[in-house]
Amino acid sequence: MDSIDAAELALSLPEVDPTHPSPARIYDFWLGGSQNFEADREAGRRAASSMPSLPASAQANRVFLRHVVQNLIAERGITQFLDLGSGVPTVGNVHEVAQAVDPDATVVYIDIDPVAIAHARALLADNPTAHAALADLREPDVVLDHPLVRDTIDWTKPVAILLFSVLHFIPDTEPTTARPDQIVHAFMHPCAPGSYLTISHGAPDAAAPQGQKDAARDYAKRTGVPVVPRTAKQITPWLTGLEIQPPGVADIRVWLPELDDTHKPIVPFIGVLARKP
Repeated sequence: MDSIDAAELALSLPEVDPTHPSPARIYDFWLGGSQNFEADREAGRRAASSMPSLPASAQANRVFLRHVVQNLIAERGITQFLDLGSGVPTVGNVHEVAQAVDPDATVVYIDIDPVAIAHARALLADNPTAHAALADLREPDVVLDHPLVRDTIDWTKPVAILLFSVLHFIPDTEPTTARPDQIVHAFMHPCAPGSYLTISHGAPDAAAPQGQKDAARDYAKRTGVPVVPRTAKQITPWLTGLEIQPPGVADIRVWLPELDDTHKPIVPFIGVLARKP
């Protein structure tokens, strides 16, 4: 057994149950991917029946991801990425965007879903600088001690910590070390000055509050994972000590006005890019 297998077996993560929907695989379904089971598709369809804008929202969030990664590597010189709660790395994901600019850019994907990680490893088999690790981002010390993270990320140099569309699955009632603010602080702590944090996070939808509530209730019932929309005001305190970059803690349509040009309604998503001084 190698060090990676040993580290991941020690996590006691659940076995894959194709009848139990997974957030990573539901998201893959909304993006038009193929790494999902019928239970995931049914959960995705049911959530979208209450809130039809969800699939378009997932696609808009992926556009925001590509925009931020492109900016980080092309404009800010970041060549190391730790993608937490990465899900299934479908077309146009972090390593493809980053390595199109710098073929030597390093990426580590972290997810709790074994199917997402198995697919990622198959996809990355011939990519020497992109890796996928099975781990739970709610346990930052375990993630940071994972062999693939230790051997890939050079913490003496700037790194980008990516938390796209994941922290809204973590309630404030989690144990202290696993709350969103503590997760952010734990992963930014080892980062060198000049590192960046980027977040996308589902926000309350004033245009469809009941639909959002119904979708979240059914989603939680089927997956066992709560959904906690948060406002920019709730997210901003997580960024204490960091330099928030323009246009601030704002809807991704403020970051990317062209998203409105698609004429597809989307659930509000807050986007953040912040620098460690």
